[in-house]
Amino acid sequence: MQSLSHELQNFSRARLKKQSTRITTATGKVLVETRSGDDGYVVEAAEESATCGFVQDLSLDLQVGVITPFLLLSSQDAASDTETLRKFKVTHVLNVACGVENAFPGHFIYKTVPMMDLPETELTSYLPQCFEFIDEAKKQDGVVLLHCNAGVSRSASIAIAYLMAKEKIPFEDAFNRVRSARPSIRPNAGFLVQLTEYHPRFITNTYCCSSSCTVDISNSALLFKCL
Repeated sequence: MQSLSHELQNFSRARLKKQSTRITTATGKVLVETRSGDDGYVVEAAEESATCGFVQDLSLDLQVGVITPFLLLSSQDAASDTETLRKFKVTHVLNVACGVENAFPGHFIYKTVPMMDLPETELTSYLPQCFEFIDEAKKQDGVVLLHCNAGVSRSASIAIAYLMAKEKIPFEDAFNRVRSARPSIRPNAGFLVQLTEYHPRFITNTYCCSSSCTVDISNSALLFKCL
């Protein structure tokens, strides 16, 4: 048996088998990286992958937050689950997501209001048509399931604004009500600012949400400051 020192002395890169590294990007694009000589690598595109380059969370979010007896809040998962819809006696579905199809158009009354979950989206411009749909369902003794994609930003913001407008309560109270019903909510920074500045004309409370009311969004727990 040759000694280790002898093997090291006779080592040659040329005798090594060429090895390749397969890389899948976050978008699913596949790259193959192969050593080229002593100085570098050659990267080539391979066939597209059917999977993403990250671990996907495939668990369903079927939690439904009861905002009022006639208004529920959830993700798109719950809106696509017949057992959940039956359990909560849903009659109407308000879909504020983009690109999420209505699952059972023949069995429920739907309204789709596509909204982008971006800070610059003008949230208040979507409120009238959303409120009208919810109010009409209430008149019919129906139950509205309000959802977007994850049920944490767009739909949560609509629910907060609805409580502010219809129950004449300030932003902090409305936010806490919705978060108590669905703890995972997290409206984007732009929506939070718009909600703190939202003043339906019939809100008469002056102890909060005045023009000097601010919200600290640097942490997961919101800090309200009313000066």
